[in-house]
Amino acid sequence: MTQMIRWGVLGCAGIAIKAVIPAIQSSRSGRVAAIASRDLKRAEETAAAFGIAKAYGNYESLLADAEIDAIYNPLPNHLHVPLTIKALEQGKPVLCEKPIALSAGEAMKLAAAQKAANLPVAEAFMVRHHPQWKKARTLVAEGRIGEARVIQTIFSYYLDDPRNVRNQADIGGGGLFDVGCYAVNTARYLFDAEPLRAIALMERDPAFGTDRLASGLLEFPEGRQLVFTCSTQLARTQKVTVLGARGRLEIPIPFNAAADEPTVLILDDGRDLAGGGREEIAIAPVDPYREQADAFAEAVLSGKPLETGLDDAIANMKAIEALFRSAVTGRWEEPDPFHSPA
Repeated sequence: MTQMIRWGVLGCAGIAIKAVIPAIQSSRSGRVAAIASRDLKRAEETAAAFGIAKAYGNYESLLADAEIDAIYNPLPNHLHVPLTIKALEQGKPVLCEKPIALSAGEAMKLAAAQKAANLPVAEAFMVRHHPQWKKARTLVAEGRIGEARVIQTIFSYYLDDPRNVRNQADIGGGGLFDVGCYAVNTARYLFDAEPLRAIALMERDPAFGTDRLASGLLEFPEGRQLVFTCSTQLARTQKVTVLGARGRLEIPIPFNAAADEPTVLILDDGRDLAGGGREEIAIAPVDPYREQADAFAEAVLSGKPLETGLDDAIANMKAIEALFRSAVTGRWEEPDPFHSPA
């Protein structure tokens, strides 16, 4: 294998075109060498736009290409596991978009295939690669706000296009899979723990059948809590606040911080409501998608384990499933690998 990863991209998803392909093309250790789409013309147009050498009219041809070292899979959610497994069967490691699967059972099936192939597979939560999140975790661990007890998260946008995959329930659309998963993932990251139980409310779009508004509460060990709201049909906003006994930590743009602009973390000791105890911590501009691509490439090239593997992805799916079940039963539900979303 070369010391420069030759990536193959499955599909022409918006996230690939807007963020991931440009990030890989500017990364230290990789370039996109091929792209595939069921629409060959679209693949060719995307390839021309980004200087990609090869375009395929089907996914299988790209997966069989011996000159491709790794795969990026941003296909609709229901294709994450089957196409990632096909890539593993062709000897290709895979960076797969979140959510890694539509159930914990599906994610565990993927983990078995990954173990058999002995190749890296990662869930593409780019926020784990942004220094603002690494700094936030350090501040929490150091007790800068006292013991972190509550995380409040909101993540919403407005999208009512029925053609968009996020509005198609049968292929894994909906707000919890698309953006609520970030609230769950980052709370687990900051608390460095797994939730014990979950309760949720959901409101579904009458035409799409997708969850367009969901609010949830996850209880973590020692009484810690995540309280979140996510939506596909509310004004665009996102914010994370971590509350402790001696202060709070705010992440104003937690999930989609601009790659070319600095970010800021806000500490406040709560001495007054006018910001008298406010401290801002500046974080230099970083493209988390590029950092993610380089981290994955390093695992492929060096053989070292990924910092975040499929065990983490499975744990996230268990929590998401518990929220889906709770929305149906109206009760607290414990994460359980043997249940699937309703």
